[in-house]
Amino acid sequence: MQQHDAMRRTALVLVSIGLVWNVAEAAAGFWAGVEAGSVSLLAFALDSIVELFAGGVLVWRLRAEGEGDDSEAAEQRARRLIGCTFFLLAGYVALHSIASLAGWLPRPEPSLAGVIIVVASALVMAALYVGKMRIAARMQSRALRAEAIESLFCDLQDVAVLLGIGLNALMGWWWADPVAGLLLMPFFIKEGWENFAGDEHGHGHHDDHDDEEESERGHGYLARVVCFCANCIYGLRACRAMCCRA
Repeated sequence: MQQHDAMRRTALVLVSIGLVWNVAEAAAGFWAGVEAGSVSLLAFALDSIVELFAGGVLVWRLRAEGEGDDSEAAEQRARRLIGCTFFLLAGYVALHSIASLAGWLPRPEPSLAGVIIVVASALVMAALYVGKMRIAARMQSRALRAEAIESLFCDLQDVAVLLGIGLNALMGWWWADPVAGLLLMPFFIKEGWENFAGDEHGHGHHDDHDDEEESERGHGYLARVVCFCANCIYGLRACRAMCCRA
């Protein structure tokens, strides 16, 4: 119990660091976007606000558990709310990418301030993903896993923005950024649906024996196991390996 409380506090610290970073990231993104007249940086700042909501949900979920509330109920509510943020991010990425490809937005231009902000964000989000996913695996919290995945996707968006700026500057490939964004769409939708729908089937009763039977039948049941191993691509794929239950 004490170990679980320690992990919960560590998770709360990591999520809180992410919240503080998102506030700074949004403020810096808006400032750099206005100064450079960059729509991409403004959209980047708006993305940080969506991340703020997801982080806020996790803070509520972790504090609710610490105060003795029903942890399973809090976990389910948190997952559904975070699932909604994946849909918001999917909508944002789709609109921004389509508008860019259609020529409704200015093409990304090199901006020193923008590049510094995006590089810093990519490094911070990668570190937070690893830390959150490790704790999520130890706590077996799918809500924390979902928030960690969102951090990773935002990290991938940062890389896409950098690639877009770099390829546009070097080769004139202005379309690289929006195309990369569209390629992420299936992952946003998949994670959003899995977290919004949850693991419940029928009347919500599903025990470990049911999990094993579904796994053996190969029906693709999403096992309620969070794992951070190479077989599960370090948390990216839902764990179905029985060895990860140990």
